[in-house]
Amino acid sequence: MPWYELESAADHRLDELAKQYNLHPLHIEDCRSENESVKVDTAPHYTFAVFKPVHLEGDPEMPTFATIDLFAGKDFLITIADPKCSSTAEALSRARRDGSDDNPGRLLYLILDTIVDLYFPAIDHFDDRIDDLEDIVVDSPSPEVLQNIFAIKRELIELRRVLVNTRDATLHLQRDSGSIIDAEHQSYVRDIYDHLARLLDSVETQRDLLNNTLDIYLSSVANRTNEVMKVLTVLGTFALPVLAISGIYGMNLKGLPFEDSAHGAFYVGGITVLCTTVLLVVLRKLKWF
Repeated sequence: MPWYELESAADHRLDELAKQYNLHPLHIEDCRSENESVKVDTAPHYTFAVFKPVHLEGDPEMPTFATIDLFAGKDFLITIADPKCSSTAEALSRARRDGSDDNPGRLLYLILDTIVDLYFPAIDHFDDRIDDLEDIVVDSPSPEVLQNIFAIKRELIELRRVLVNTRDATLHLQRDSGSIIDAEHQSYVRDIYDHLARLLDSVETQRDLLNNTLDIYLSSVANRTNEVMKVLTVLGTFALPVLAISGIYGMNLKGLPFEDSAHGAFYVGGITVLCTTVLLVVLRKLKWF
C-alpha cells in the first residue's frame, strides 16, 4: 500500500494525488486552510481527518499546536504534516514502526493515539505553571502574576477547544459505518475516547484552580491595600496631637498656657509628646498595630 508523506499542502503532488484518488475538492481546501479545526469526514472511498498535535517550545516553554491532515483509503494513505514538529514526527514514526502496510485504518489509529498521548505532557506543564502561580500569588502578588493567570486561561481555552473537537472526531470514527477503522480497532478508538474524556476533566479542574488562584490574587491585593491604609491611618492618628496643639498655638491667641513663660516651648513640646504617647498606648491596647 502506498503511503504518500507531504510536508506542505501547497505541494503540487497533492493536486496529482487528488486526481488519482478522486479526493473531494472541499477536503483539499481544508488542507490548505490556515485555520483548520480538528475533524473527521467520511467520503465513499476514504476517510479524511485533521488533527492538532501539541508540542512545547520556546523559553519559557509554551504549548504550540501543529496540524496534520490525513487521507486514509483502503489502498492508500496520504499525510500532510510539518516534519519540524516533534509531536508530528513521533506520531508518524510510531505509525511506520508499528503499523501495517495493508491496513490504513491501523495507521490512522496509531497516529491519533500518539497525538492524544502527547496531550498529557501538556496537561502536566499547565499543572506545574498553576502550582508556581499559587505559590507566587500568596507571597508576592503583582500585575505580572495577573497577566500570567489570564495567559494560561487563554491557553487552556484553546486546548479545551482542540480536545473537544478531537473527542467529537474520535466519536465519529466509532459510529460511522463507512469509517476506515475496522472492527478490530474499534475498541482501541474507544480507549482513545476515554483518554480524551480524562484530559477534558483535567482541563476543567485546571480552569477551576485558575479561578481560585485569581480569587486569591484579588484577596491578597485587597489585604495589602488594607494593610497600607491601616498604616497610614495609624500614622495620621499619631500626628493628630501635634497638629492640634501646633494649630492652636499658631493662631497667636492671647491667654494660652505658657504663653509668657521662658520655657513655654519645652512645656508645649512635652505636652505634645505626652499626648502622642498616651494615644500610642491606647491604640496598642486596641491592637491597631
